[in-house]
Amino acid sequence: MNQHGNINQLVDHLFRHESGKMVSVLSKLLGLQNLETAQDIVQDTLLQAMTTWSFNGVPDNPPAWLYRVAKNKAIDFLRRERTTREINPRYSYLLQSEYTLSSTVNDLFLENEMQDSQLRMMFACCHPAIPEESQIALTLKTLCGLNVNEIAKAFLTTDDTIAKRIYRAKEKIKTEGIELEVPQSNELAIRTDTVLKSLYLLFNEGYKSSNPDKLIREDLCEEAMRLCFLITQHTLTSYPRSKALLALMCFQASRLDARLDDQHHIILLKHQDRSKWNRSLMSKGFELMEESTEPFEVSAYHLEAAIASQHATARSFEQTDWKSIYHLYEMLYQLQPNPVVAMNKAIASSYAISKQNALSELQQIRGLENHHLYYASIAEVYVDLENKAEAKKFFKKALELTSSGYERQLLLSKLSNCS
Repeated sequence: MNQHGNINQLVDHLFRHESGKMVSVLSKLLGLQNLETAQDIVQDTLLQAMTTWSFNGVPDNPPAWLYRVAKNKAIDFLRRERTTREINPRYSYLLQSEYTLSSTVNDLFLENEMQDSQLRMMFACCHPAIPEESQIALTLKTLCGLNVNEIAKAFLTTDDTIAKRIYRAKEKIKTEGIELEVPQSNELAIRTDTVLKSLYLLFNEGYKSSNPDKLIREDLCEEAMRLCFLITQHTLTSYPRSKALLALMCFQASRLDARLDDQHHIILLKHQDRSKWNRSLMSKGFELMEESTEPFEVSAYHLEAAIASQHATARSFEQTDWKSIYHLYEMLYQLQPNPVVAMNKAIASSYAISKQNALSELQQIRGLENHHLYYASIAEVYVDLENKAEAKKFFKKALELTSSGYERQLLLSKLSNCS
């Protein structure tokens, strides 16, 4: 890859990690009604980085460079607009003189202020005046740097639908006068649940990306874990389910290095080299699971983390406690009776009960007619039942429905074994 390509890759990485921080801080300064202005300043900063770094080289501390340029752009904007544009009343009086202007903006870019702004932004995006599906889409777009197509894949819907949801969410912010603030206690739990759902989707997009050219996007997994860690560290949002979600992320992230071989081919769980699993992340997962038991509650994240912990403790695929995993999926399905959970429950039943039972459960699922993993799962059961003709038919159907180069390579390999 040439220098220009490397810089584009670096800026894209920084966009995922830093844009949410900068947008949150600038929205705190300008007021959430000026969210699009904050996003424009950040976008302009990243474009300047691409141009300047291509010519002068990458600075020693790229994030610090971005913060400095964003601060300067914000100060320039405020100098131009402070007499005509409504600025957050909490800061507007500080912006009346040059003496206080720079120090006010500089103070907002301190690490603890940035973390506080991100928490406030998460709760603002999840305001009850905004429909839930729009809340999550706005959070993923604004704080997590996902594009419309990536969000659409996470929701199993269209780009146009997601674009409309984000637009409606921004309009609600303006018309309702929504501010960057931590809600009162009676609203806090509900909004936290929506934030956690957004971070869950963000991690999943990183763990198994909808990007056709990249299966794993570690930057998205890291960002989801970083934001979830912020939630667990705040006294108002450190719920057991917050810790359970972070535990789940730790267990899943511990396997990232074992999921692809040297040729970037997918290695399924049953064939992974477990010595490559990250033991420190697994230990952190168990520690968080222990912390998530008080006060007592059972959330979907608790159950998914418990399932992931069963894989973490198994010395091999064959020694996995599949009966416990199947039972946990049954409990999860009672909490979340959706077709994806049903599919995973059926796959577990293949090892916990029988292949025929798994096939029966899979055939009863509705709602995954356009999901390639559904057909691939059916094909795998037919392989185990030594019915290669049926397996071949379903592998072909799965192949038609995936755009991922990694998934296609795996499915073609499976197909060749059925010939």
